[in-house]
Amino acid sequence: MTLDELQRIKQWHVAHKGDHPLEYHLWDLVLTLWVLGWVGWFPICAFGEPLTAPLSLIGIFVPSLYVTWRTRAHLRHTLRCDWLDVRG
Repeated sequence: MTLDELQRIKQWHVAHKGDHPLEYHLWDLVLTLWVLGWVGWFPICAFGEPLTAPLSLIGIFVPSLYVTWRTRAHLRHTLRCDWLDVRG
């Protein structure tokens, strides 16, 4: 995901916070895990803690995984997702 996509989704959640509070907080959790994934590389490089590498990798890809899951659910009509940019 690009930073522009992350920003677009975050702006939608901020604009619709009153209507979708759970979705707003869930996206904040996704972004928190993403930041923790990037920050997690510091102990790996500085202190030689390779056990945190898988967690950091998962954290880095959490936004993409979340958007992929929501897109599939939206296209199957099991979950409505207004912030997706799905065409066709």
